[in-house]
Amino acid sequence: MTVYDVARQLPGIADLRDLCRALAMLDAILSPEWESRYYSMNTKWADGEEMASMRNGSGNEYSIVFSSAGAYIRGFDHEAPMSPYGNDGEPWPGVIDEVPEPFKPFVEEPAFTDEDGVSVVTACLWRGLTDDRWHHGTIDFPDSAVDPDGAAGLFELLVDRSPEAFQRFAEDYYEVPVDLEAVSQVYALQPLLPELVSSLNPGVSLSDLAQDIREVGYPQPDQESA
Repeated sequence: MTVYDVARQLPGIADLRDLCRALAMLDAILSPEWESRYYSMNTKWADGEEMASMRNGSGNEYSIVFSSAGAYIRGFDHEAPMSPYGNDGEPWPGVIDEVPEPFKPFVEEPAFTDEDGVSVVTACLWRGLTDDRWHHGTIDFPDSAVDPDGAAGLFELLVDRSPEAFQRFAEDYYEVPVDLEAVSQVYALQPLLPELVSSLNPGVSLSDLAQDIREVGYPQPDQESA
């Protein structure tokens, strides 16, 4: 799988945003310590911009910026053959060369570049609000690489959007049983009730999650829908 395959399988912007909220909320419940979380989302990342992110703790990550222009996705696999650090310190040709003007600020965003200003990216996609598909650059992938840009691992739960896929991931990552019905409810953005939270993590209460609910923008009955 490469970014080409991911572009064909990603949902539209609104559905992707909802999925990101669900992933972030589930991780907030399963992992009270923010530093240990895999998925997160900040609906107040910048003025008029929201950011969903993944960090696996071993150097692989993605960031998705939702803005008035649409959505911009940056993925980085530190072991991928297309890493800038195996390409003379430059992004692989084609990965970000065709990013359109409305998304160019995210290419240069300090949070997505290293101390030398190099874009930390191996896979990149974007989609304008009125676009009918996801876009990517024209890329000549390394011939011998199985996962040249890291897309298969980076975007696994964005491509396989089933609750079962999250359950498999979470049970492996957190090494605890994960209730599939509870995951399904969060994937459907159903209100968080005390029973739902405790079925995922008995050590976390609904009140413990107040700040996370606001940051993630998870819809609750006493809130306006984010």
